[in-house]
Amino acid sequence: MSGGNALAVSMSLVAGVAGTVQIAVMGRLGDRIGVVPAFAFTGYADAVHQPWWLWLGGLMGAFVVLTITYAGPRLGTTATVAVFLVGQFAAAAVVDRYGLFGLDRIPVGWPRVLGLTLLAVGAALTLKK
Repeated sequence: MSGGNALAVSMSLVAGVAGTVQIAVMGRLGDRIGVVPAFAFTGYADAVHQPWWLWLGGLMGAFVVLTITYAGPRLGTTATVAVFLVGQFAAAAVVDRYGLFGLDRIPVGWPRVLGLTLLAVGAALTLKK
């Protein structure tokens, strides 16, 4: 795998994590100031008074867009999405397990671990040209 492709794979995995963080924090921001204001920034005045980490959603979204712009042409759409999803699902399992960002704790049993493993294998196979 070339250096550009390795970077694209790494960025795609991290972007998956970023997507998960974005989901978690934007959901919490929406709970606090309303879904439409959080989405449209019409609740900017209310959002300013929220904890700093609730603003991570926008930063994570920007990183996701940067990554798909860089990785898509290098890996192909299928591989980019597959690697992104592995990163996103793995991070989501961690968020669920530990109840990060104030979310409910959800156990991660062997069926989820097996599912994540199979997803990772599938994503690895999409990298083969």
